[in-house]
Amino acid sequence: MDFNSKWIVPILIIGSVFMLVNASSDEDDYQRCEIAVNNWAASQLSQEVKEDKHTLRDLLFFLHIPRTGGRTYFHCFLKKLYSSKLECPRSYDKLRFNPRKAHCRLLVTHDDYSMMTKLPHDKTSVVTILRNPVDRVFSTYEFSIEVAARFLVHPNLTSAMQMAGRLRKKNNVVSTLDIWPWKYLVPWMREDLFSRRDARVSQNLNHVSKDSYNMEDFAMPLLQYINDPIALDIVHNGATFQVAGLTNNSNLAESHEVRMCVQKYHSLGDSVLDVAKRRLDNMLYVGLTEDHKGSATTFAHVVGAQVISQLVGSNSSMDHQANNITEQSYSHAASESQHGQHTSISIDESPSNIPTADGEFRKSEMTVGKLMESYESCIGNLRKSQSQRRITSLKRISPVNYTKEARRQVPESVIEQIISLNRLDMELYKYAKKLFAGQHEQTVQKLVSAVI
Repeated sequence: MDFNSKWIVPILIIGSVFMLVNASSDEDDYQRCEIAVNNWAASQLSQEVKEDKHTLRDLLFFLHIPRTGGRTYFHCFLKKLYSSKLECPRSYDKLRFNPRKAHCRLLVTHDDYSMMTKLPHDKTSVVTILRNPVDRVFSTYEFSIEVAARFLVHPNLTSAMQMAGRLRKKNNVVSTLDIWPWKYLVPWMREDLFSRRDARVSQNLNHVSKDSYNMEDFAMPLLQYINDPIALDIVHNGATFQVAGLTNNSNLAESHEVRMCVQKYHSLGDSVLDVAKRRLDNMLYVGLTEDHKGSATTFAHVVGAQVISQLVGSNSSMDHQANNITEQSYSHAASESQHGQHTSISIDESPSNIPTADGEFRKSEMTVGKLMESYESCIGNLRKSQSQRRITSLKRISPVNYTKEARRQVPESVIEQIISLNRLDMELYKYAKKLFAGQHEQTVQKLVSAVI
């Protein structure tokens, strides 16, 4: 036996032991994840479906899934129904407000369903809109680049970041860079765009491709985008994770382990899908981006009509409530003054904070018919401004131009990969379509009966 053959058997034995240990470790990790996911799912599925789920409660929580048209509903429906003082202080990151704020009736946020742990569960109704997952991935990719392209007016990335920081601090307003998931996606694309622009200048690169989704000299190709770890964590199956309460922005610590386990072992995703479906079952309204007209009509009659009814009911008692609180507050102040005590009225007790019939509830004169008329007018103006802003942004990376025609040029293999990467979202969307069809049919039947 020569020197080399003498070591073959020991090496094979060591290699076999290593493989067995590694396999055992992988199996243990899978079992750990399986237990974590199943325990979490069981705790969520134990919550019963509300019998009166289609009855609007005191607080309306609009769970805004990105790129589904939620901004349109907020500006063109909800702001027509709720005056600003009825809105909860909004947060598109993590919960930063007291949900017990007096007269807080509307919350619109990109926060996921874990927000419900911070809200009065029995007094909150949830609504959301879902979109075809393939279209949502396209739109997320396009919007990430569109917003990032706005920074290309600067000579370099450092200048862009410094200016953005100064503006956000000076204006003290919510920026796209403060909103989940854009606070992750836009900086990622911004850095990428500057890198590609610098390369074009230094290497004098010339554009060749006619595919806007594959112009690597100007922007990250779609295929590269969908396979990046950032997209795998945030974009794919994003609707399912958001409805289930498992995004990387979740308010619950245990949610992060569950999400990572599902992303690592895809077979465990069915448990999360079941939870997301149950969430939809419990919602007041589930709309579809693609069925624009049907969704808007259903929203107006299911949600809008009940909001109007609530405000009308509140309106009749507001003057009486305001007078009572005023008398109680000043009577209490006078009593303490007599005893030499300092008196201060908190903001939630202050008479000036109580809505009045002429001010806060002036929108109670709204009807469903007027709401729909206002909505149609509003969406036209909103879409026009959004389109113009997009055109201006994309000029900075011309000849890239994201259009419906350009989407049709994307290879079928890329589309199939998007579908595969979004298996959970595809199933959730199918389920949402069934729920919407049933609710929309009921709405139409009621309208027909009213006419007859």
